[in-house]
Amino acid sequence: MDAQMKYPPELRQRAVAAYRAADPKPVIRQMARDLGVHHEALRTWIRQDEADHGDRDDRLTTSEKEGQARLRKENSELRRSCEIL
Repeated sequence: MDAQMKYPPELRQRAVAAYRAADPKPVIRQMARDLGVHHEALRTWIRQDEADHGDRDDRLTTSEKEGQARLRKENSELRRSCEIL
């Protein structure tokens, strides 16, 4: 598990699925307490899932983030190559 990932991906997926399936929507702070996770972690997972499903446009989707990271890495490699030349 990455240093950033305090919670396993399965827990994240189950938590977000439970939130999406709930009607009415639960209070995130209470749901997080019930799941044993930090409320801001749960809120972030839900927001990211909403962005990935097109429900919000104020965040990058996961694939956009991955593409951006790939481009940054490529840019960094190209800059190193240019410095060598």
